[in-house]
Formats: sequence, structure tokens, C-alpha cells
Amino acid sequence: MDSRPVPSEDQIETGRLLFAGPVEFVMGVVDLKGLPPADRTEVCFAGRSNVGKSSLINALTGRNKLARSSAEPGRTRELNYFTVGEDQLYLVDLPGFGYAKVSRTQAEAWMKLTRSYLRGRPSLRRVFLLVDARRGLMDTDEEVMAMLDGSAVTYQILLTKVDKLNKGEVEKLVTEIETKLKKHGAAHPFVMMTSSEKGWGIPELRAEIALL
Repeated sequence: MDSRPVPSEDQIETGRLLFAGPVEFVMGVVDLKGLPPADRTEVCFAGRSNVGKSSLINALTGRNKLARSSAEPGRTRELNYFTVGEDQLYLVDLPGFGYAKVSRTQAEAWMKLTRSYLRGRPSLRRVFLLVDARRGLMDTDEEVMAMLDGSAVTYQILLTKVDKLNKGEVEKLVTEIETKLKKHGAAHPFVMMTSSEKGWGIPELRAEIALL
């Protein structure tokens, strides 16, 4: 972990300024025909339901209610688009996956929409795959990783809720995941660590996105 890149103060400031600008919800997309023009950098967030996606997006943008958790996790079947800065970036919140109450038909529909989106979106620069630090990589996460490998889209594992573990536990988990990532061709080699509640890793994530 000693070789992990650390953003400079200038990069941290660039990321802060990007997300300090206007952030607005644009649309919820249920069909690829409804996608907005691919006219700017695009990043998206994927992860199991209840992984903390809404909390992370709110922490990242500094807006407490920008992304809202559904009353029934796993029910949202839309690609939620947000514009960041002066039309500089699209942030896309993908539907949560892996929730027990979602039927197989619904899960397959999510995968079909997501796979089509990932393969056909030229402006998509990175997928951030959120993983709950308390649970580590689960089978459903690895299924999505395989799909991303097949789509040849760069993705990066982003641990959430790292404040719930001690430092040693987090370091062990990161090492285990980064070892697995060596076998995945489209994976970014380094895992990012965040806590929306504590604000840990948020400035670094903003900087990472601003560099794309």
C-alpha cells in the first residue's frame, strides 16, 4: 500500500472546486433511447442496495438530499443522471443490485440495461463499484466485475463505511481485494477507501474524478 498514489494539494483543490459548483438532478433514464447527449465526461456509481451509494453521492456533492434512498431498496430501475459544475461532468447513479426482494426478472432487466449502457456509452470514463467494507467482495460484486471486464470499461473498487472497521482490518481487506484485481483486466489497480459519515476519502475521490 506504500505505492498508493496520493493526490497533490492542487488536485484536491481542483476536485473541491468542481463539486463546489452547481450540482443538479437531470433525469432518470429507463431506456437507452432516453440518454442525454454524450457531450462531457461521465462517471457512474454501481453497488449492492444498501451499500451507501446515496450517502456517498450526497457527501461527494455536499448536498444532503441530492440522492435519496428508496423506501424499498432495490426497487429503483433507473439510471439517475446528475450534472456537476458548469456542464463539466455527468455523475450517474446506477440502480442497486443484489437485494433479496428483487425478483430474478428485475435483476436480469437491471443487468441488461446496465450492460447496454456500459458497452455503448463513449463518454463514460470510469465506473466506481461500491463495496461495503464490513462485508467485502460478495458473489454479486464479482459477477458485476466480470460484466465490466467484458465491457472493457475501467472500474475502480470503492470501499464504503470504512469507519466501521479498525485500521488493520481495512488494510487487510484492501490487500485481499487488490490481489484479486490483478486478475481483472479492466480493473483499476488501487482500491479507494471512504466513509460518508466521517468524510474520509471524499476529497481524494473528488480529485480522482476531476482528473478523468
